[in-house]
Amino acid sequence: MGLQMAPVAVRTRPLWSVRGYVALTKPRIIELLLVTTVPPMLLAQRGLPSLLLMLSTLAGGTLTAASANTINCYIDRDIDAIMRRTKRRPLVTGAGDVSSQRALVFGLVLGAAGTLLLGFAVNWLAAALADAAVLFYVFVYTLGLKRRTSANIVIGGAAGCFPVLIGWAAVTGRVGLPALLFAAVVFFWTPPHFWALAIRFRDDYAAAGVPMLPVVASTTVVTLKILQYSYLTVAASLLLAPFVGWLYAVCAAGAGIWFLVEAHRLRSDLLRGRRPRPMKLFHASITYLTVVSVAIAVGALI
Repeated sequence: MGLQMAPVAVRTRPLWSVRGYVALTKPRIIELLLVTTVPPMLLAQRGLPSLLLMLSTLAGGTLTAASANTINCYIDRDIDAIMRRTKRRPLVTGAGDVSSQRALVFGLVLGAAGTLLLGFAVNWLAAALADAAVLFYVFVYTLGLKRRTSANIVIGGAAGCFPVLIGWAAVTGRVGLPALLFAAVVFFWTPPHFWALAIRFRDDYAAAGVPMLPVVASTTVVTLKILQYSYLTVAASLLLAPFVGWLYAVCAAGAGIWFLVEAHRLRSDLLRGRRPRPMKLFHASITYLTVVSVAIAVGALI
């Protein structure tokens, strides 16, 4: 008698399906968004808000951000299939038995759950801001700008500012000037961050018909604009110093100088005929925003 074993596909399908749905939410992007949610909460409180408030805000923000990302995957599934960077997403590969219809329903359910959680456990201004972020990302950026104009990231990047406002509103019930200044940092930071990525994957965007700036303009022009927005980012971060304190000012200045050096290096390599390394700036931009966010949190606590 032979030993009979259950088919591997049957035993692993539930886990594989869960992974497919999780992948739709783009967890790595959500992590970056949450990094900018907690510091304004600490700054607004001038200390630690209640654990329940923090967890509710983070959970609600995670659900609504996951909703926006999932709906984005649903809308962009045609161009995701063309681009090497996105061709492994579940709606392209069919991984986890995730159909486009199920993905759309999943995204809408996540949005509704996040709204209700923020509304009842935090406040309705935070919930409204979270909904505004989803609507802006889906309708303004994904449907309105992404495939039509090279200004897509400049304008559409405003969606990334909302977690800052949500964090502040969660504590105060309103939107204050420090939150707006931190939101400005995120707004100006977004183009250099994504343009660096778009330089690396220019051919992908061109094949998909997405007019990212590196597709429609020379790399010389793109690196100049990256440099300009990098300076605006650092300038906006320094405007926060009076609201946070000297330790933040030192950290923001140091991180800002390093960020600008990396932006200058990208342009300098290009102008000197050396092979540019845009992904180095891309990763540096993530580190920079993380350092500024942590500096705000630490400054608020001390």
